[in-house]
Amino acid sequence: MTIRRALQSMLLAAFVIVRAPLTVAAEPAPMRAWVVDPAAPGPHMPPVGVSLFDQLFADGRGGHMVPFPLDTLLARLDPLLARDGASTLPPVKPVLIPLGRSLQRTAAAPDYFRFPRVVLAVDAPPAPGAPLLKDRLYIGYAEKSAVLEVISYNEAAGRFEFQLVKDYRAGGQPRVFYANRNICFACHQNGAPIFSRALWDETNANPAIAARLDAVGRRFYGIPTGRGVDLPYAIDKGVRRANLFALSQRLWREGCGPGDPGTACRAGLFAAAVRLRLAGGRAGRPDAAFDEAVARPLRSRANQLWPDGLAIGRSDLPNRNPLQGVTCWPDALPAQLALSHVPARFEPLAPRPPDAWWRADAPEALAEAVAGVAEFVADGQWPRVEAALARRAGSLPRGVLALDCVPQPASRASRCRGPGGTTLDLADGRISRLSLAGEPPQPAFALGEAARLAGGDWLERVDARALKAGAGPLQLRLRTDSRALASAMDALAASPEGAALLADRPIPGAALVTALLKMLGEAPPKPPQGVPPTPRLETPDTPPRDAPMGTPQPRPLAAFHAWCAACHLSAEQFPPNFLQGPRDELEARLRQCAPRILVRLTMARRLPAAREKTPMPPESMLPAFGIHPAAWATSPERAEMEAVVATMLRLETGREPDPDALLAGGYESLRPCLATGAH
Repeated sequence: MTIRRALQSMLLAAFVIVRAPLTVAAEPAPMRAWVVDPAAPGPHMPPVGVSLFDQLFADGRGGHMVPFPLDTLLARLDPLLARDGASTLPPVKPVLIPLGRSLQRTAAAPDYFRFPRVVLAVDAPPAPGAPLLKDRLYIGYAEKSAVLEVISYNEAAGRFEFQLVKDYRAGGQPRVFYANRNICFACHQNGAPIFSRALWDETNANPAIAARLDAVGRRFYGIPTGRGVDLPYAIDKGVRRANLFALSQRLWREGCGPGDPGTACRAGLFAAAVRLRLAGGRAGRPDAAFDEAVARPLRSRANQLWPDGLAIGRSDLPNRNPLQGVTCWPDALPAQLALSHVPARFEPLAPRPPDAWWRADAPEALAEAVAGVAEFVADGQWPRVEAALARRAGSLPRGVLALDCVPQPASRASRCRGPGGTTLDLADGRISRLSLAGEPPQPAFALGEAARLAGGDWLERVDARALKAGAGPLQLRLRTDSRALASAMDALAASPEGAALLADRPIPGAALVTALLKMLGEAPPKPPQGVPPTPRLETPDTPPRDAPMGTPQPRPLAAFHAWCAACHLSAEQFPPNFLQGPRDELEARLRQCAPRILVRLTMARRLPAAREKTPMPPESMLPAFGIHPAAWATSPERAEMEAVVATMLRLETGREPDPDALLAGGYESLRPCLATGAH
């Protein structure tokens, strides 16, 4: 009896499968609405605009020019980023991860330490005139597969884009494709970058990892092998900030709502965000206008839309040390491969609970909304905004605040008080505490220095000449930048251009900054020249000769296309594209992959704590199929696929397949799904 006939006889004797809506078990009680639904990745191609990566590496003729090697690409980014003079860290943060959790985790097997994966993250502000890359550009590089995996922001679409650069090697012709978002969202469940929690033991911050990299004796693209936790810590912080972009977009669009009230709400949010940026992150006290235009309508609408709050997907993964308990590197190949195994509890594919919830009635809700929008307004044009505000404020009357000071007992300090609760402490020629009308206190500064206040005004000087023995009057002389900003924002909101920019659309940060500059009398920057790259979707290099869903499949095999094609019918070998190819060879490809498929399918029947690997399809994606994990575990279609691969293994080995026995040598010791070695 052939394998095909054995499969058909066994399955048809057990049950009859009809491709119809599944009988779904009772859905668990719904949780709060997700900011980003893990099961709704959106279109693979940008619905509007292009990614930052496309903009950076456009060749001006509709294509790309991606520099090779990697250190040349880094040199291309360097002049676009501002350097922190107080820090020794580079503006692009690199780490080396030889035994990681990415899809490319086994690409270098078994030479993990000779060809570690590189992760690059930009967390530096832009240089003058440069685009805003901070927290918006992430690159993973797997040298052995000659692939760059890119996550970069698309401001026009208000989302991160996922891309692949193929043939990134010496003598190659790099080709840039948009990736299959189904695959990406299986791990990037908030549609944003992810990274490990401290202590980042997968990276070269782990001394054992760094020592093995050093022993190889390679120069890793100019990246030091021995490094502390400062670089991964910086990446972690940037990823956490990036993870909140989607929340800011939903509050901006849906929280403010449509029509004139929505436009007024977004104008108020943007003005408050600009003031927050001016003050270096110190928020002034909201005024009555902000309360009327932003606070009350946003709270009211958000309570209607999301009465239980918005759940924010997690960007952090559990810390994992792949060398835990390893005293020396094994000589045997199976033992080396086993060290790349990622247990289920560490898998990015495992569904993650929310990181936090945003609730409209929380005391910090409005401050978080303003701070989120502020992440979109500090591009490379920001120095021009500050200079233009200074020129505008120069034509306005100077503000003067008068304070009365009294000396403090047993010290040379003075404590000064003014209208509206203004406070100031002066000692030894330094202002140690200054707070205007309930604003957050300023950092300490010298008496003769200028300072930016939380409300946006510029403190030109503190006049303490009239003080005698620490007592007497003191004056604060202010340049009223806040008035200049308010006037420019009013003009912007009233203009046709402003109305279009403040409509129900993703936050147009760069365009709003440019429009604000125009209202402040500044000439807009020159638009980029040339033709932007034409987006291309990553599709199979050699399409199957038979359309997988357009022609009948043998019933025992058809379910694999129905449930697996979203991720496993592609041009890439990571994850293994075992569905790509001629229909009449599908059975052979499934047989090659049968041990791994059986393990993944049977894991769905186990409690999460008892799983060695995560089930397939990933549980976070099951809602896209109209089913939840409990129903999938008992569904006849899952059972059908399990029976198919179990029969293949039974006919191959002559015994009943046992998932635990298959896993005895470690999941990575199982034969690869593809003959080329992809797992």
